[in-house]
Amino acid sequence: MLWVKSFHIVFVASWFAGLFYLPRIFVNLAMVPAESLAERERLLLMARKLMRFTSLLAVPAVALGLWLWLGYGIGLGAGNGWMHAKLVVVVLALAYHHTCGVMLKRFSQGANRRNHVWYRWFNEAPVILLVMAVVLVVVKPF
Repeated sequence: MLWVKSFHIVFVASWFAGLFYLPRIFVNLAMVPAESLAERERLLLMARKLMRFTSLLAVPAVALGLWLWLGYGIGLGAGNGWMHAKLVVVVLALAYHHTCGVMLKRFSQGANRRNHVWYRWFNEAPVILLVMAVVLVVVKPF
């Protein structure tokens, strides 16, 4: 079980690293002047590659988490309300990840309607999600 848990932590940390950086690329894309096509294309290429890599990291992170939860019974039974809350955080992280994909598609189509300040705020969400998940798993407040 400790091997599964270790790799789960590694893949979650790696997945979140991508979720931290991808919106930062969106900030830069939102600031690119319309005439800077080469800069825009370079940032889009970086964002596409990071999105693909981040998506690949999310799969084992979620799969190993499911293995821990269902295979080893971590968080099952009475007094494990923290696990229900953590599952909500995981669903929110997956929704955030999906939203990043939608935003990348809009940037690729030239259909972005938000400014760099909005993306700076959007960039804070995965930090909050990661803190919530770690506190729920370590402290188990309920």
